[in-house]
Amino acid sequence: MAPSSQPKQKPLFRDFIGLNVHTVQFRPALYRPVARHLRDYHGFDWDVGDDPSHAPQFPFARNRVDWGALYGAWRKAGYHIDVSVMFGGTPQKSWKDPARNAFDYGLAFAKFFGPSGGRNLAHAVEIGNEPGHYEDAFYRTVFESMARGLRRGDPRLKIATCATAVAASGPYHKSLSTLKGLERLYDVINLHTYAQVEGYPTWRRSYPEDPAIAYLKDVRSVIAWRDANAPGKAIWITEFGWDASTKPAPATGTFQKWVGSTETQQARYLVRSFLVFSALDVDRAYIFWFNDEDSPSVHGSSGLTRAYRPKPAFHAVAHLQQTLGDYRFGRVVRQKPGDVYVYEYRHATDPKRRIWAAWSPTGAERRTETTLVAGRGARLEKAEKMPLKAGPPEPVRAAASPNGSLRLTIDESPVFLWLRAP
Repeated sequence: MAPSSQPKQKPLFRDFIGLNVHTVQFRPALYRPVARHLRDYHGFDWDVGDDPSHAPQFPFARNRVDWGALYGAWRKAGYHIDVSVMFGGTPQKSWKDPARNAFDYGLAFAKFFGPSGGRNLAHAVEIGNEPGHYEDAFYRTVFESMARGLRRGDPRLKIATCATAVAASGPYHKSLSTLKGLERLYDVINLHTYAQVEGYPTWRRSYPEDPAIAYLKDVRSVIAWRDANAPGKAIWITEFGWDASTKPAPATGTFQKWVGSTETQQARYLVRSFLVFSALDVDRAYIFWFNDEDSPSVHGSSGLTRAYRPKPAFHAVAHLQQTLGDYRFGRVVRQKPGDVYVYEYRHATDPKRRIWAAWSPTGAERRTETTLVAGRGARLEKAEKMPLKAGPPEPVRAAASPNGSLRLTIDESPVFLWLRAP
């Protein structure tokens, strides 16, 4: 069959925003304003214990977590679930018969969790999160066998790779070359990306549009690899985020030189990441993390909530979901690094309804006036800034002229402009 000449339709934002969570710690009602897609870290060893040849005992994990009740409650609350099966607690040497064990688990998992059964608990499953402790050839065997079992158990269950990169395999990803030739066995290419300027000892992160870091470059390289080697596969960014603690780095230990972001930066950079990801050929992006306890360390303060109380990032992402949930990316209106980014989003059913998102794409407290040309006959219905707290967002004044131009002040927090096309 010849490839379609029709351009791929962008996802609606309500299907673009995802959130990383963890089993019994997650509170479904609290996070409903933020996302409808969840990614759960699901320990393989929870299901099989210390021996991969053990048959899982669904609906129960071996520690007696009831997956049917847990995921069932999330589904009842309106969420869609991507299960990331993690091998971190299962050493390579513990597998007695990797091909057989992986196939059997995949078959049992798909039959119990898959969308074709009456439970309909999971819509996707990742074969591994960051299985860097597995040799490439060993992971390929586990991946291929488990994917075959999943396909046999429920062909409607989407299968995703572990975290991948267009690079040699490392502790936190597998090279995409490891999976070459297995394209029929997966639906989604998965990657993690963090806006890291440097690693140990500071782990300092930058803003998402920073041209000096690999944050977006790594995403573009995976897209290019997909286009050349696995056309048509979806791409999910299943981890991205920023740490924002109210505490200073500890005086001693591993994290004494750790550098975090402010809570305002975390909120801005998460929202701006969703916007820049939406302009790329990416199908979904999951925030890391849902809740934290304010630890000044790597991944220790990256939650949307702190002790289950919303941080500024929670309000900002909830506003993004409310604002763009029924819209999809339409086009780049303007994209000038270091100056201004403006993207257009189009309503799912009403082509005259547009929303423009405009912001200063830097990591500084920068404010600037800009003029945007919406076009003659276009009507500005309202304008507001991304909020950092509960309550009505801050309205933005935009001077409109008869020729359809808009003059307004923008800063690091995106401004959203509701437009009615002529």
